Amino acid sequence: MILHKISLSMAIVFCFTINAQNNKQMSALIKNEFQFAEKQYKYLMKAIPNDKMPQSYNASEKKVVTKDISWWCSGFYPGSLWMIYEQTKNKDIRKEAERALSIIESNKTFTRDHDLGFMMFCSFGNAYRITKKPEYKETILTSAESLSTRFYPGMQAILSWDKMADFKGPVIIDNMMNLEMLIWAAQNGGSKKLEDISVAHANTTMKNHFRPDYSSYHVIDYNKNTGEVLSKKTFQGYADSSAWARGQGWALYGYTMMYRFTKDEKYLNQAKNIAKFILSNPTLPEDKIPYWDFNDPKIPNVPRDASAAAIIASALLELGQYTKGSENKNYVETAEKMLISLSGEKYQPKLGENGGFLLMHSTGALPLHSEIDVPLIYADYYFLEALKRYKDWYL
Repeated sequence: MILHKISLSMAIVFCFTINAQNNKQMSALIKNEFQFAEKQYKYLMKAIPNDKMPQSYNASEKKVVTKDISWWCSGFYPGSLWMIYEQTKNKDIRKEAERALSIIESNKTFTRDHDLGFMMFCSFGNAYRITKKPEYKETILTSAESLSTRFYPGMQAILSWDKMADFKGPVIIDNMMNLEMLIWAAQNGGSKKLEDISVAHANTTMKNHFRPDYSSYHVIDYNKNTGEVLSKKTFQGYADSSAWARGQGWALYGYTMMYRFTKDEKYLNQAKNIAKFILSNPTLPEDKIPYWDFNDPKIPNVPRDASAAAIIASALLELGQYTKGSENKNYVETAEKMLISLSGEKYQPKLGENGGFLLMHSTGALPLHSEIDVPLIYADYYFLEALKRYKDWYL
């Protein structure tokens, strides 16, 4: 009995030592990554026209690719800058973040697609969280009202894209991410209807987007007036029936976020089931950076998607906040492996390379022959968010 007590005590000391060493290593990694981001984004900001936002980098032309502010990713650059500033307090980074906000502010009345959450909450949401400036909050509230105009009561969902040749009422899994702005606005001075819309959309998506194994279709096409499901398709994945990697990340993040705001257990259970599909998938590589689609038959000879890994890592770290025991351990340790991989030389460039972007090897839309094996601004954003979450919650 005495020997058992001694061995148990030694085991506790051993585990504590291992955890302390791990925390020290992750703390150093996170500090180094934000210092790297501070320097790297100073290269990036010099390559951007005054009225554009960065998208990617064309290595053959050695040129940063930029887009107009109505592009769906226009909020990720200022959002990344704010997170870098939060950690480094670099005044030049903050100045550029404020400039970028001023460029995209007019998007607050944009109603032509569902991406206002990406555009305005990832940007102005971080700015308001850090500065508490009331004008930033007002921009978010106005943006939320604009997004709410795309809600169709008949289908109980927010229309993603306007009518296209192949779709009459398309709703994509990505749209789960834009609910965060709506529900935050509802709980911070906005209309109660914004939360009702978020809940309705999340419930409709849960009903129609998922297969028995909790993988997600990319696009559900609806009759906008009746809610009838017309087809289940993909636009960016390998096939209609495949599990497009970034789409699984959007789903995991979206339902974890919905649980944060509502504390409705069905959203937590949904997130856990999605996580199980991702983490137990036989095609998930050892370094935990997914191939662009879990069902591409040419795996392993296909591109990876660092952006999917960054999104999944950030979502897993939040899901870990709502779980205990082996579940918590699995989520946090997997996210940790993803961050270590993404910060390694395989996925991260040397200072001054990659156009100033933080990560390499993302895949945007392979079937469209677009953004294949390149840096992408939203990969940087969710990578930085995951680093911040690890530091805030696990160190």
